[in-house]
Amino acid sequence: MPSPVTPSSRDRLSQARKQLKLALFFAAAFVQMGDLAFAADVPVAVASNFSAPMRTIAQEFQKDTGHKALLAFGATGSFYAQIRNGAPFMLLLAADSDTPARLVQDGAALASSRFTYAIGRLVLWSAQPGLVDDKGQVLGKGTFTHIALANPKLAPYGAAAIETLTALHLQDRLRARMVQGENISQAFQFVASGNAQLGFVALSQVMEQGRITKGSAWVVPASLHKPLRHDAVILAPGKHSPAAAALAAYLRSDKARSIIRSHGYEF
Repeated sequence: MPSPVTPSSRDRLSQARKQLKLALFFAAAFVQMGDLAFAADVPVAVASNFSAPMRTIAQEFQKDTGHKALLAFGATGSFYAQIRNGAPFMLLLAADSDTPARLVQDGAALASSRFTYAIGRLVLWSAQPGLVDDKGQVLGKGTFTHIALANPKLAPYGAAAIETLTALHLQDRLRARMVQGENISQAFQFVASGNAQLGFVALSQVMEQGRITKGSAWVVPASLHKPLRHDAVILAPGKHSPAAAALAAYLRSDKARSIIRSHGYEF
């Protein structure tokens, strides 16, 4: 026969259960603390044109991994100079493929980590509805005072704008009307504020969920300029960082690519 459960044995059983629950609680807390201990910050240099999608990706990345991407936005050419002068970025998201390749040659980035995360599109945009037609003929008509673009020496989108105007035989005619921003974000601000009636910006700056959000625009045919291939690369300070490697992998995930596509990028 089983031994009867006496009051003293019930007390011992209850105490054992309490100790087990307490042990499980501390074990779970230890695991959570361990996860937080491995979470890290990742300083990232991001081309200005990729600002909108990258902010969303960074939020999702932190929720999914615990790591935090510390984002700095600017012109790709400016970032190259900063990185060569010791800026502690762990990852570069460039607006071209040449800059990451140069950093690899310079020994400032890991060759095996370089990959194309997006292909951008150039757009002629105005905040005014109806000003820009769907074939870009407004450029030849000259019904505007200023046209904005990013500095072609620093920003690939600025270089693509010059290539487009050259292909259309309009560069010399419009030179006096051009206003340059240091990067594509500044060029966008010139147009958004009305200081320039139209300008060449990144499609991602004016598109959300597959449509132009406001104003009028002409998506420049890709045949008028070199492909805007955007490469990412892990930099020397991120060589041994699991968080930097995790972000590079995350950019190639289905979730990140869905966000990137929604802003008008291709692959």
